[in-house]
Amino acid sequence: MVELLEYIAKSLVDNPDQVEVEQVEEEDIIRLELRVAQEDMGKVIGKQGRIAKAIRTVIKAATAKEKKKVIVEII
Repeated sequence: MVELLEYIAKSLVDNPDQVEVEQVEEEDIIRLELRVAQEDMGKVIGKQGRIAKAIRTVIKAATAKEKKKVIVEII
């Protein structure tokens, strides 16, 4: 999961060395926190949040077999 999100984010940004993904597990929720350089925020979020929504959809599909809810936060 973390590797997939990191790969997607690094493919989109100009500064792939500044991409960080942290996984935080709670009771029945897995939260993936994505951090990118300030100048790359627009590339990860996209116009009207379309790229961010697509990233969340791909991660949700990849983790469909798990019984925990997965949330992707762009910080």
